[in-house]
Amino acid sequence: MRWLLIRAAASRIAGVRQVMRPQCRGFLTRAFAKGPTEPPLLEMTIGEHFGRVVKEYGDRLAVISHHQSIKLTYDQLDADSTRLAKGLQRLGVRKGDRCAVSLGNNVEFATLTYAIFKLGAVLVPLNPAFNSPQVIAALNHLSATHYIVSAETNLPRKQPRSNVSLLTELVPNISSSRSNSTLQSQAVPSLQDIIIIDNAQGRIDTRTQLAKAISYQDVLHSGDSSRSAVTTDAPLDANDIVNIQFTSGTTSMPKAACLSHRNILNNGNSIGDRMRLTPNDIVCCPPPLFHCFGCILGYMATATHASAIAFPSEAFSPSATLATVREHSCTALYGVPTMFLAELDLLSSGVESREGLSQLRTGIAAGSSIPAELMKRLHRELHLTELTICYGMTETSPVSAMTTTDDPLIKRVETVGRALPHVDVKIVDPGDWNRVLGVGERGELAVSGYLVMKGYWEDEKRTKEVFGTDEDGVVWMHASDLPHSTGDEASIDEDGYVTITGRIKDLIIKGGENIHPLEVENCLFAHPQVAEVSVVGLPDERYGEAVAAFVVPRKSPEGSILVSAEEIRSWVRDRLSHHLVPKYVFWVNGYPKTASGKIQKFKLRETGQTLVKEGKGME
Repeated sequence: MRWLLIRAAASRIAGVRQVMRPQCRGFLTRAFAKGPTEPPLLEMTIGEHFGRVVKEYGDRLAVISHHQSIKLTYDQLDADSTRLAKGLQRLGVRKGDRCAVSLGNNVEFATLTYAIFKLGAVLVPLNPAFNSPQVIAALNHLSATHYIVSAETNLPRKQPRSNVSLLTELVPNISSSRSNSTLQSQAVPSLQDIIIIDNAQGRIDTRTQLAKAISYQDVLHSGDSSRSAVTTDAPLDANDIVNIQFTSGTTSMPKAACLSHRNILNNGNSIGDRMRLTPNDIVCCPPPLFHCFGCILGYMATATHASAIAFPSEAFSPSATLATVREHSCTALYGVPTMFLAELDLLSSGVESREGLSQLRTGIAAGSSIPAELMKRLHRELHLTELTICYGMTETSPVSAMTTTDDPLIKRVETVGRALPHVDVKIVDPGDWNRVLGVGERGELAVSGYLVMKGYWEDEKRTKEVFGTDEDGVVWMHASDLPHSTGDEASIDEDGYVTITGRIKDLIIKGGENIHPLEVENCLFAHPQVAEVSVVGLPDERYGEAVAAFVVPRKSPEGSILVSAEEIRSWVRDRLSHHLVPKYVFWVNGYPKTASGKIQKFKLRETGQTLVKEGKGME
């Protein structure tokens, strides 16, 4: 996760703990900043911390699943997750076992999360949209022992997809009676069991078609229903790996980032602190739980503060999201830019009423940069007025920098804030990680502290590519996909505020001048007839690279485009320097994206080069 925008509450509700805000310790003389040292880090496992929350706030709502019409208090979530953990133990799940989960946002995923953490096993969320080769590759890479999957996968704007064929690829005789033989998978030799959550509403006969799999309900009911604590075969430690997140990145092979209890518990706690979350807050979370946005910024930030998290639907639905906010009086709303735009479009078109949204006050927008015009609409139309900004990536659990609610407005719009507690950030020369740049200089952002991942699973080579050790022996995570060639370009001002200026690899070098796509994107997003825009560089014989804008235009009721390519160029020409004017303008309906919502600009460049060869984009 690269860009995150977080809106946090300005007022303190009764019972909110006092939180140390970042303090400027004098002006910086180089691009190196340290976060506060208070509050102290939580040195315990997630299960231990969860137990404390349950003891104090057991009667408060923990999870709301709007689409399932289910609500769980913290006490109920604790009881169900303990019973499920004991059921999983009966299946042989032990500390350190990798348990892969392919589910939408639902109560079962929430319960599984704590059951797996209580066992000291490792939660491995997989994108439910993965096909069989992707699932097989992920399970084999981690030598996963258990695979928990829904009977059907729900994806945005698509009909439910049966997972029977996918599971048959894993276990060809999966329809055979389990009593005849144990589950064996030649495709994934480490796999011991498949657990099925039946969300098919009768469309699939799971007992017959998936006979060798085990029902989630059967596993739950097989566990001891007493409230006695889960006992594990080996002691649990806060530094144990408990979560493996497959990163999207820009390379073809995803990397498996290993995160510990200490990593994600403290990161979620810091995020919730800066959002000023309390037990009175209800956070509407349409982003997927298989991504760190949903499971850490969502689930860990709410659980550490005894807030409730609400799931509108298994996969994103703008109408279900707005209905959830209304029906459950949500005070916070999460989403990526495309999610917010879809919700705003329903409101502006009159399809959805604006009533029942006024209690919203905070939220998170993540996945990419948020243009100023979109922020204004979020303020005006969704009442998300206390906007702050933060930055992070999966390998840093994920958030490393964030603004506060009382930062000056310009800092909350133009920067991603200052370092979180117990986090250090610096800007280095992309070609020489040992050279820290000066205040205000643009370079590659590096992060160190408790939040840095343990490494990529069984991938020492790639781990070494992103880890750098300084002269003091401190390990730094560099925002790179490959050493010294890519990364997040940023700067730090004299007050310690971090500004993300773009992706180093996404820089457009035109005639020797560096062009930052975000500057052109922000300009074009303000055009009233531009719904979305992404800018990349394409090869140019004269200048080396030329600016290309991929525009999602607004259309008339009849479907005609309401703006011309020349109007796009004129808009930029009138507001920015002439060299920033797009040479190419392409009309598109959407963008290739990663599972976390980031636009894959390398694919746009490939498409653009093809279109230029066909003589398009110049009109």
